[in-house]
Amino acid sequence: MKIEENKVVKIVYELQVGEGENRELIEIVQDDEPMVFIQGLSGLPETFEQNLNGLQAGDEFKFSVSAEEGYGEPDPEAIIDFPIENFKIEDGEIPEGMLEIGNFIPFSNEDGNRMNGRITEIHEDYVLLDFNHPLAGQQMHFEGKVLAVRNATSEEIAHGHVHGEGGVTH
Repeated sequence: MKIEENKVVKIVYELQVGEGENRELIEIVQDDEPMVFIQGLSGLPETFEQNLNGLQAGDEFKFSVSAEEGYGEPDPEAIIDFPIENFKIEDGEIPEGMLEIGNFIPFSNEDGNRMNGRITEIHEDYVLLDFNHPLAGQQMHFEGKVLAVRNATSEEIAHGHVHGEGGVTH
């Protein structure tokens, strides 16, 4: 069975970012916890999915996704300062370990969508958070293998995610 829209795909891969000799290995997904998603509903960059189309279990892949085709360039308007007061709890204290450079803080926007802001700076009266995708501006290089491909169930398609092994259980 070949990878195409509405197929459940199970893959392992290594992800490097950067260009030329300056590549950095940032993620390894192995057999014990493979990536499982529905082709066309994954939320991954379209170019990533396009590079997998037509492959089947046992096939190996190696491709790159440019920043523009991936998560785009960083948006300066997605870097926002928040008053330090927003991080204090009832007793007026900031929970220990919360405000550290690189930490991700979960937020919801006015539409209820969840997003994470990465702390980039901490000042006396405000905290600078970056809401860009962590891979924005990065050229991504994938090398891996397709472990399995199957039809997604109608329930999985309706829910937009894989159920069962490697997916959501509910």
